Amino acid sequence: MSGRRLLRDEQFEFRPKHSTVLQLARLVERVSRNFDKKKLTGVVFLNVAKGFDTVWVDGLLCKLKILNFLSHLVKTIPPYLHSQMFEVSFQTATSTSRRMWADLPQGGIISPALFSLYVNDIPSPSHHVELALYADTAVIAKVPSASAARQIPGDISQ
Repeated sequence: MSGRRLLRDEQFEFRPKHSTVLQLARLVERVSRNFDKKKLTGVVFLNVAKGFDTVWVDGLLCKLKILNFLSHLVKTIPPYLHSQMFEVSFQTATSTSRRMWADLPQGGIISPALFSLYVNDIPSPSHHVELALYADTAVIAKVPSASAARQIPGDISQ
């Protein structure tokens, strides 16, 4: 994926020489530099709870087409994703099996890459805002004037 530059620069998963540790070091360096300059840095950590369970499969497939994935690859993925079924059991009763509409297989070998592509179109940060992404985690760091605490909620909502 890195050869075609499908992932934005802030995404550190599935890119050569980019790891969780490097992403964290990048953030710590930024905060430390601002601290040395006596600047405030507001940081918000976001983790998508059960992120793989929230992926809209048909939306993901549409994004893959928009990213110009090879058609045979796009056709191969739906059976893998649409084969997810569930049923509910209570005491001696069991419901009929139903298809899951929003889910990437947990532990699936391509699931992390598909999730990264799914969230890759998150809006770009505004001026003086840094974004750090790794799989289902995002960090938003604001490096503003002294009024950082008041500006962060507005920046997040944009």
